[in-house]
Amino acid sequence: MEQDSVWLGSLRQPVKMGMIGCAGVTFALFAFLVVNQFISDTALGMHEIIRPQGKPLAMLMLVSLALSLLLAGIFLSDTQGAIEGDRSGPFDILSIICARIAMMGVAFIVIVMFYEVVSRYVFTQPTMWANELSLWIASFVFLLAGLYAMQQRSHIRIYVIYDMMPRWMQRLSDCISVFLIWLFTFSLVWGGFNDAWVRMLRMETFGTAWDPPLPGTVKPAILIIIVLVAIQALSNLIADWNKVPEHRSPADEIDETEIENIRRTLEEKK
Repeated sequence: MEQDSVWLGSLRQPVKMGMIGCAGVTFALFAFLVVNQFISDTALGMHEIIRPQGKPLAMLMLVSLALSLLLAGIFLSDTQGAIEGDRSGPFDILSIICARIAMMGVAFIVIVMFYEVVSRYVFTQPTMWANELSLWIASFVFLLAGLYAMQQRSHIRIYVIYDMMPRWMQRLSDCISVFLIWLFTFSLVWGGFNDAWVRMLRMETFGTAWDPPLPGTVKPAILIIIVLVAIQALSNLIADWNKVPEHRSPADEIDETEIENIRRTLEEKK
């Protein structure tokens, strides 16, 4: 509903309709490709899908899938989870969108592995691509999860000494932390850009039977996402600059929402 919108407002409904439309096209194309495997000798398989040159149907499948994921990420980012922190900066929106796409990536990994188990043990027809596709997706999930952790400030932080500092020293510590993150990012990009650029231009493949372009996509993604993490860290610093100092205790780690959900589940099973 529009009144529940976090940031899309009146655009929420058009984004939702676009997401449903693209998802419908993707599902229809996927169903056609699956059925075509049984009725045509020139059917497109997973090997051809990642090599769409000269194959309009494969290109359409990839484009519709990409648009579906993007619009779904935007639509799902317009809600706030019960345990999510408030969004305090404009860059947070991009991080949340990436997080929602990573969330869907986990579901895709489960679907791929389920397909492989059924194909292998029920029909005795194991695939050549399920394991590598799950690794491919998982690599992006891992990278985007780091960006989400930075936005939520849920990465490992030790507050024992930090909480005893005066506010000016806390700000200085935050500046040093962000500086070190940017220094690491600069070093990583400086040292890895040429290699990532070459791998991306030639879409270097994995060297297996399915031969997906894992090196040609994951290596550039590492550099791009680490830059996003650095920008998110700077955004956090700016957003937290004038915040009232917080004093934490072990009780802060208790998630009352999760405890209530567990209690409700146990009561329903009785």
